[in-house]
Amino acid sequence: MNKNVGFIGCGNMAQAIISGIVKSGLINGKNIMASNRSYEKLKSTEEKYEILTAKTNDEVAKFSDLLFLSVKPDKYKKVIEEIKDVVKKDAVIVTIAAGVDIKSVEKWFGRKLSIIRTMPNTSAQVGESMTAVCMNDVVKDEDLNFTLDIFKSLGKAEIVDEKLMDAVVGVSGSSGAYVYMFIEALADGAVLSGMTRKMAYEFAAQSVLGAAKMVLETGQHPGILKDNVCSPAGTTIEAVYSLEKNNFRGTVIEAVKKCTEKSLEMSKRV
Repeated sequence: MNKNVGFIGCGNMAQAIISGIVKSGLINGKNIMASNRSYEKLKSTEEKYEILTAKTNDEVAKFSDLLFLSVKPDKYKKVIEEIKDVVKKDAVIVTIAAGVDIKSVEKWFGRKLSIIRTMPNTSAQVGESMTAVCMNDVVKDEDLNFTLDIFKSLGKAEIVDEKLMDAVVGVSGSSGAYVYMFIEALADGAVLSGMTRKMAYEFAAQSVLGAAKMVLETGQHPGILKDNVCSPAGTTIEAVYSLEKNNFRGTVIEAVKKCTEKSLEMSKRV
C-alpha cells in the first residue's frame, strides 16, 4: 500500500512496530519517518531499518498518512499542540498509550480526525504481541484494515469496544510483567532444588511458552488443560493445592483489577 507512515517517538514499542512493518513488507522503509528526542536512538533506528528520520515532530506530521503517537501518555497533549495545525486533513492518528482515550485526542486536535486507539504489549519486540484496537466513527475500513495488518505483523490483534481498553491494559498490556515475575519465581524454586540459574530460566520460560500455546492452539479451557496434568495423589496436584492455599488465583485477579483501575484513573486525569 502506498502510504507514508510516521512515528513521533522512537522507543522500544515504536521500533517493534517499525520492525514488523519492514519485515512483513507492508511498506518500504523509505515510506517510514520517525522523530525522537534522543538523536542516538533515532540514528540507530534509521541505520537498522533504513527508514527516514526528522529533526522535528512537525516534519513527521506533514509527511504521514498514518501517524503513530508513540510517546508517554503525559506527553500526548503537548505533542498534539505542536503538530495539530500541520497534520494532513485525511491523516489517520494511531495512539498506543494507556489512559489516553479517543475523545481526549479529538479535543486536543480541535477537529475531527480519524483516530485509532491501540494497546499492544512489549512482546511485539519478538513478534508475539496481543494488541487491542478501537476507533472513532470516521475511520475508513481501508485504514482500519491496514492498521490491523500492521499489528498482526507483530502478533495478534483484535477489535474491542473502547470501554474495555482499561481491562485490556490489565490482562495483556501490563501482564508481561506479572508473567516475568512468575518465570523468575519458578526458576527460583528450581534453583532451590539444585538447578543452575541459567538452566532454571530456560526450563521455566519454555514451560510458560508451551502452556500458552496449548491454550491458544487446542482451544481447550485452561481448567481442563490443568486437570489433564494433575494425576491423583501426584506431584502436580500437590503444587496446585499449595498455590490455591496461598490464594494464587485471587492474588492474580486482584493484580489485574488494580492495574485496570489505575488505567481508568489515568484516563480521568487526562
